[in-house]
Amino acid sequence: MPDSTTRRLNPNKLLLSKWTAAKPQSKEKHFLVTQLIKPELTDAPVEHIELEAIYSRRSFILPWRDLTDTGQWLQGWQ
Repeated sequence: MPDSTTRRLNPNKLLLSKWTAAKPQSKEKHFLVTQLIKPELTDAPVEHIELEAIYSRRSFILPWRDLTDTGQWLQGWQ
């Protein structure tokens, strides 16, 4: 039985998806996936994404699997 705090995502479909921080900091609540970070090996799967805050335009790279934690991220803008 799947954990209720995780969701299934396809990393190849995350580009330009919208996310809401469950616990916003510094007025950064809404985020957009602006880039899929391609691994050096062409056959390897995507492991990281670039996420940009809409309010401040600050961007950072994180493992895409972090988005599956509903304690940190909510899908869509809420």
